[in-house]
Amino acid sequence: MTEPTHAEAHGGALGSRLNWLRAAVLGANDGIVSTAGIVVGVAGATDDRAALLTAGLAGLLAGSMSMATGEYVSVSTQRDSEKAALAMERRELKEQPEAELEELTDLLEERGLSRDVAREAAVQLTERDALKAHARVELGIDPDELANPWHAAWASFLAFTIGALLPLLAIVLPPAFVRLPVTVGSVLAALVLTGWSSARMGAAKPGRAVLRNVAGGALAMGVTYAAGTLLGAAGV
Repeated sequence: MTEPTHAEAHGGALGSRLNWLRAAVLGANDGIVSTAGIVVGVAGATDDRAALLTAGLAGLLAGSMSMATGEYVSVSTQRDSEKAALAMERRELKEQPEAELEELTDLLEERGLSRDVAREAAVQLTERDALKAHARVELGIDPDELANPWHAAWASFLAFTIGALLPLLAIVLPPAFVRLPVTVGSVLAALVLTGWSSARMGAAKPGRAVLRNVAGGALAMGVTYAAGTLLGAAGV
């Protein structure tokens, strides 16, 4: 039983790392698109560097804080649910150990083991750590690695901030006459990268993912630029 257990743990750890990487890429992508939409929209109304910097920073801070708060609340809810499920499992193991052993045997049998082997495995796993065995097999939870809301919040904050810095710097650093093309070009290039990365991590073909990502970002910038231009022309 040692090798399958090790392989399962290794696969679970790899899957967890891939999920974190995918979340980081998507967070950066959100930072790129939302901040680019803001600064390009403002650029449609004015070429004042201070106004562009103010709008970009406001969008970066608001977006990163929103992402961090939302991720903290979401993962905290998940962690609370996992703790409640573990508490219930712990109580059931104490009150009805035989029924829980039978349940674990059934679950292992459903995974392809013969009845006798499943029973022997269930007994050995229960003797080693009954709660951990039920948590992993029945609930799909690792009691030693519960979701951490603070880690998720900081990861989302950093990912969004890193993504948002690209359009912000692209719009305020170059001279006024090339700000817009530099920003649009750098944003679209970054969206190609994030679209390709997210597709590869999901084992999907990158072509469509890149096209969707670039098209969405271009549409966002086009809409906000048109709105900014109209508002600027109206003197709002």
